[in-house]
Amino acid sequence: MFPATVAGSLPKPSWLAEPDKLWPKWRLEGADLAQGKLDATLLAVKMQEDAGIDIVCDGEMSRQHFVHGFLEFVHGIDFGNKVEMGIRADRYKAMVPVVTSALSLKGRVHQSEAKHMRAHTQRKIKITLPGPMTISDTIADRHYGDKVKMAMAFADLLNKEARALEADGVDIIQFDEPAFNVFMDEVPGWGIEAMHRAIDGLKCTTAVHICYGYGIKANIDWKNSLGSEWTQYEKIFPALAKSKINQISLEAINSRVPLRLLSLLDGKDVLIGVIDVATDAIETPEQVAQVIADVMKFVPKERIVASTNCGMAPMKRQIAEAKVKALGAGAKLAREKFA
Repeated sequence: MFPATVAGSLPKPSWLAEPDKLWPKWRLEGADLAQGKLDATLLAVKMQEDAGIDIVCDGEMSRQHFVHGFLEFVHGIDFGNKVEMGIRADRYKAMVPVVTSALSLKGRVHQSEAKHMRAHTQRKIKITLPGPMTISDTIADRHYGDKVKMAMAFADLLNKEARALEADGVDIIQFDEPAFNVFMDEVPGWGIEAMHRAIDGLKCTTAVHICYGYGIKANIDWKNSLGSEWTQYEKIFPALAKSKINQISLEAINSRVPLRLLSLLDGKDVLIGVIDVATDAIETPEQVAQVIADVMKFVPKERIVASTNCGMAPMKRQIAEAKVKALGAGAKLAREKFA
């Protein structure tokens, strides 16, 4: 009960990439970089195991960014002539690559790290992929002329990689869709349709991670403008409850999302963020267990998974590791108290 996992990304070792940055530059090249990514993946797995994490992930050690780590393996994208574009409904500007022709995969995307994890741990393993709506909001289009059409094309590529990851032995495939809390009116329609296309044919557990973003200034400033109660999820939770996706991941601790909204996710496993990624303060196991207790009022305890509010890529490594330990200890304490 109350298995623990992390949302996805973890800080990279300083010998692999620049520390404390969301878009770090690699410090290795060529074959050394390829091996370094696998070495860092194994370190991430070991750290999670030592912390008592039940469902381990690769920490996204092989990618500079959760979206662009996938896009680098796609034909039809021009990375050499990026353009500035407002993303997440113009919450902030970013330099993004451009779709210039029909999309196709160059080959496997995350096979190396998936097989490396499977060979080195007996625990359940999770791989994260960017969701099709979020990808379509993080790239410029000069080919399809239609955002939805482009998103469906990405969904097909994601499905191809997801099916291969399942064959690699991955237990859970999670799609990261921060755009789901931006384009609320579109999620119940083509947003979930694209997600269904991405998970088509999968027999492993599927998850979607929605959240209010990394603990970076642009996101924190935006969240401070949203009022005392974040009830936006009322628009999408009923549709997610009816979807074919098995698990929904979202923030809870220090969030202004009213926990009562979680009752709208009836029938789904809920990955609740019990670790705040927007502060360096280390949670105590008691705080983590209390968040789980609060969520139990609205979600059956057998459907609760303890997680982090979002990825931890930009955090200081020692702080992130301390928080992951608190996550594991807090989930264990909750089992002792409430199982």
